[in-house]
Amino acid sequence: MSDRSVLALGGNDRMSFLQGLVTNDVKAEAGITYTALLTPQGKFIADFFVITEADRLLIDVATSHLQVLGQKLTMYRLRADVTIDMTDLVVSCGTGPAPEGAYPDPRHPAMGWRLYGSEDVSDGTDWDALRVAHLIPETGIELTPETYILEAGFEALHGVNFKKGCFVGQEIVARMKHKTVLRKGLAQVRIDGTAQTGDEITAEGKPAGTLYTISGNRGLAFLRFDRAQAEMQAGEATLTRVT
Repeated sequence: MSDRSVLALGGNDRMSFLQGLVTNDVKAEAGITYTALLTPQGKFIADFFVITEADRLLIDVATSHLQVLGQKLTMYRLRADVTIDMTDLVVSCGTGPAPEGAYPDPRHPAMGWRLYGSEDVSDGTDWDALRVAHLIPETGIELTPETYILEAGFEALHGVNFKKGCFVGQEIVARMKHKTVLRKGLAQVRIDGTAQTGDEITAEGKPAGTLYTISGNRGLAFLRFDRAQAEMQAGEATLTRVT
């Protein structure tokens, strides 16, 4: 997948360093973990997969967010014994039979496998259709600098662990988890008519959200839940919340 890049973290402090920054427990087990780095205010910077190897941690991140993630990791490194290097590993993904050495995508069983090697062996999966069907946000589309990860469904995607201890932005995320009811968030909508990605969604003339990924007559949208109880409008389409 040409839109993914892979960093390698080395050094004796690599595990404790990353553990103290990200939303998930990267010490939980060997294999692959889905996680994110947030601002101190609890907003999204980058989401990525962490792959635990014997002498390093691999970070599989969207190429569009490689630079900002590298900058933040370098800033937080201080005097820790951690190295941060680019690799030439190629990311492959698919939903058919998993190749040897592939990891199951930890977000949802329907998302298949991920493989790290020297060539792309991805299959022809319609990823937008799968993401819409299973409420899985994409970096740079549904996941933006204004995103709070609980509103994007990170708990259901196994992307946050509330028992692991502190991480950057943890106080805000924990407060949203334990002290508030989410009033807006990611949802699947049915689309009857013509609408485009980025269209504003309204309900009875009031702003109700934004339409993002579209696949067939379904789409992913960020909605204000109190205004998504009946039919909504986007572009020339009528929208109805499905999940």
